[in-house]
Amino acid sequence: MGQTLVEKIISQNVGHPVKAGDTVVVNVDFAALHDGSGPLLVRLMKERGYDKEPVFNAKHMLFANEFGPESTREVANEHALCRQYAHEHGCFWEEGGTGHVHAHVYESYLKCGTVCIIGDSHTTVHGAFGCFATGCGSTDMVAVTRFGQTWIKVPETFLINVHGKLPKGVYAKDIMLKVASIIKSDQAIYKSLEFRGDTISSLSMDGRLTITSMGVDVGAKNAIMETDEHTREFLAYGREEDYVEVKADGDGNYERVIDINAEELEPLVSKPHYVENVDLAKNCKDEHVDLIYIGSCTNGRVEDLHIAAEILKGKKVAKGTRLLVIPNSRSVYHECMKDGTLLTLAEAGAIIEGPNCGPCMGVHQGIPADNEVVVATQNRNFKGRMGNPTARIYLSSPATAAATALTGFITDPREVMD
Repeated sequence: MGQTLVEKIISQNVGHPVKAGDTVVVNVDFAALHDGSGPLLVRLMKERGYDKEPVFNAKHMLFANEFGPESTREVANEHALCRQYAHEHGCFWEEGGTGHVHAHVYESYLKCGTVCIIGDSHTTVHGAFGCFATGCGSTDMVAVTRFGQTWIKVPETFLINVHGKLPKGVYAKDIMLKVASIIKSDQAIYKSLEFRGDTISSLSMDGRLTITSMGVDVGAKNAIMETDEHTREFLAYGREEDYVEVKADGDGNYERVIDINAEELEPLVSKPHYVENVDLAKNCKDEHVDLIYIGSCTNGRVEDLHIAAEILKGKKVAKGTRLLVIPNSRSVYHECMKDGTLLTLAEAGAIIEGPNCGPCMGVHQGIPADNEVVVATQNRNFKGRMGNPTARIYLSSPATAAATALTGFITDPREVMD
């Protein structure tokens, strides 16, 4: 019998065959922390007497301030703590306002088929490059930072086959919301989600990253896909050596197989306050929306902003509704500035911010007021997620978010698309 993708990657990493259920110590190929996990890691390193010791490999480690430019004196001091540590130890460093830690990793550092550990739960996003990628807490990151190793229990795998052409108005986010509606948030805990099928193969890397970023939001340890020409094309400009073919055996031992017919999908939303609380967008048309947020590590890439701009071009955001747009990274910001996408969105009435997490984490500009209703392209809609426990958050694709911006009510994008 063959191996699942995760079994293959971890076997190669440790130098011998592994199977689901085995506990092994893996060598970490790339590690990163942001301004939420980084300061705690630096303090733990000092507490354990490692602060003056070298990191496992300075050229395989990144510190990034993803929450945005310093907003308070306290935040500035936390940033300074990580900045100093990164510089003293020769690690890569990215300032606040330049993008999400994950965008920095897959845009500049990630190699296909490797083991990637980051101090953030949405590390699952890097599985779009055929990597075993998972998050861990700052305490476990001490061993990663100092020794370049961590322990892993090889997860069982759910195989998710998605077949067929996506209908008009339906996107990668709708695929993942459909998955969430099937497996909920308690059925895939510590599982690997392996996505295959001709629908997945046809998706751009932007679309694939949307799906894998939300693996953790249904409880999974990781989410992963095969690499192909789309992956190679993404790495084509200066990073050709980072491409490795990662293919499934086809006869691995899968705990569960889920088949999704993409042609039957419709635009979906995730209703408050759980990701798996999924409904058709058209069923929520009476819900007035106060704030719309297009961005986050899940849906703030070039393709996402292009989709929103195409819907909003030459039109205006509905009176009484606010639209906030935050590009995922500096490269996304630059590309969408050059091609006019940001201008189109701004002319429609959107507020454009520099690359950061925005209100998704409830730590930066765009936090909703009491009892407001929000439609966001982010990954979580838990109570209080955006910094206000009285707000009600719906999750959607960029197309549904943009369509909602036009009407002020949750809107199926097919109603406004040409």
